[in-house]
Amino acid sequence: MIIVRSPLRITLGGGGTDLPSYYERFGGFLIAAAIDKYVYITLYNRFVPDLLVKYSELECVPKAADLKHPILREAFALVGLDGRYLELTSMADIPAGTGLGSSGSFTTALLKALHTHKRNLVHPAELASQACEVELDRLREPIGKQDQYIAAYGGITCFKFLENGKVEAWPLKISEETRDNLEDNLLLFFTGYSRSASQILKEQDQKSKTDDKAMIENLHFVKDLGLQSQRALETDNLREFARLMDVHWQHKKQRSGGMSNPKINEWYELAMASGALGGKLIGAGGGGFLMFYAEDKVRLRHAMTRAGMQEVRFRFDFEGTKLVSS
Repeated sequence: MIIVRSPLRITLGGGGTDLPSYYERFGGFLIAAAIDKYVYITLYNRFVPDLLVKYSELECVPKAADLKHPILREAFALVGLDGRYLELTSMADIPAGTGLGSSGSFTTALLKALHTHKRNLVHPAELASQACEVELDRLREPIGKQDQYIAAYGGITCFKFLENGKVEAWPLKISEETRDNLEDNLLLFFTGYSRSASQILKEQDQKSKTDDKAMIENLHFVKDLGLQSQRALETDNLREFARLMDVHWQHKKQRSGGMSNPKINEWYELAMASGALGGKLIGAGGGGFLMFYAEDKVRLRHAMTRAGMQEVRFRFDFEGTKLVSS
């Protein structure tokens, strides 16, 4: 039995500049961190010729090309497997549609499992590139590249998205003490809302393609915030990093009317009045998780718990997409 896990992620700065409609003209930059919440793929041989896949639905088909699930179908095609005599199951620690990059994690884990079945060795950069080929090129999803790359690499990683489509990746130069403090002082709270990232990002993508001045200027500003966040983290200035998170969120809300809602705004203001030094909604927007930086964590936890929000505690993951068993 092959078991692969791929981490989910949080974005620490520059989110939104990883869409081709932006970086192919201006270049993108962001910082992302993998966390110890995972998507799992199991793959093993069965004794009948059909392909059986289990996710939120169950499909039993003669070959992978007949699958309804688009990512599964295209991943099998990319690797060159017809799926006969195989059974594949996916599971996740966190539901999809909650802003933590589950689709990219799913795709990287899936491709890693299929390559392992074929006894192919794949570098993280190639794995991420293939995952992007599946989601962006083959399926034409209006999404960015950060989820696939941070899932494949793991760690706290800087990504530069070049105009020619190439991606440069390097570890954030953060001290061990600052990294530990960052990990301890970042808190995630589930809003209870889930949404499709591609639906939220479609508006940004279309406005970027039509050279919408406000959208382009917003993304320029957010990219610069990402570079400022890098400097703040690498100079051990976590309070400045927290302030930049808040600035980011105020500008992120301007990208789309669906980015937030009155309840999310109410929770955000409550957190800022209860010890948070900065925060934002993780992911494309519209729901998922609110993330805050707080030195007075007890006060913030009590306030958000009283407001009915559920905290999900996490640590950073430094292994990326990983073969657990084969």
